[in-house]
Amino acid sequence: MNRISPRSPHANPIQRWLYAFWKFSRPHTVIGTSLSVLGLYLIVLGSDRPLLPTAWLAPLIACLCGNIYIVGLNQLEDIAIDKINKPHLPLASGEFSARQGQTIVFLTGMLAVAIAATQSSYLLGMVGLSLAIGTLYSLPPVRLKRFPFWASLCIFTVRGAIVNLGLFLHFNQGFPIPAKVWALTAFILVFTFAIAIFKDMPDTEGDRQYNIRTLTLKLGQRPVFNLARAVLTGCYLSIIAIAFFLPGVNAPFLVISHLIALCLIWFRSYKIDLQNKAEVTRFYQFIWKLFFLEYLLFPAACLLS
Repeated sequence: MNRISPRSPHANPIQRWLYAFWKFSRPHTVIGTSLSVLGLYLIVLGSDRPLLPTAWLAPLIACLCGNIYIVGLNQLEDIAIDKINKPHLPLASGEFSARQGQTIVFLTGMLAVAIAATQSSYLLGMVGLSLAIGTLYSLPPVRLKRFPFWASLCIFTVRGAIVNLGLFLHFNQGFPIPAKVWALTAFILVFTFAIAIFKDMPDTEGDRQYNIRTLTLKLGQRPVFNLARAVLTGCYLSIIAIAFFLPGVNAPFLVISHLIALCLIWFRSYKIDLQNKAEVTRFYQFIWKLFFLEYLLFPAACLLS
């Protein structure tokens, strides 16, 4: 018997709503958030800190709710732009009304704070700061996403520093923060900067019409692409260079895995046609996959030490 796809007009209303909600949550960010929670949990677990097997669950739910609040608020403020750049998103396509979007954003924001408050001051601080920065990023009159520097700073500050350090402090129940966690944080911080400057490359048409002055519109696609690739290269070379000086990691595993990832970046980058929006989007998705992979590789290196 064939299963009906949630995309099909014959799908039932619940299937269609769940599929729209999945798109609204921006799946690549959900996966990144989930892996960051599990990755930091495993790093602390590998340091012989006694943790319950379910200690990751409440932080995961809190972080996912915060994630949906941030990306949902951005979609609420970008409906007109998304009708050009991302017409598949549920607010732009009309699958969700603005009122439904507002309700989801309000409820997930409240849930994120409420759940974090029951866990620890570190998790509450992490979630609170992330929501505050996400609000300043999207919401007028501040709307920091209009400015390339501040937009990038918001993204890599939350993904790179606040999430990693906040989650470690929560799972570790405080300080000190070991060198390997600082190394991962620095890697993700700079890696997320590359994501932040690359993310607008497929969306130049709508950004230009609505005067969102992204780095791509200011400098052009090729310079921004080269900058993002150089930043990613620096990330991987830095980890490779310091691997044997990091206590608590399996250095050979870290070096070999990051060399392979770096080679994949350069191999894929030579094949891309920057005038082809679909190819640019696929490369952007490839960068996100490398981001996901880091939260598997680095904890694995810690557990193998």
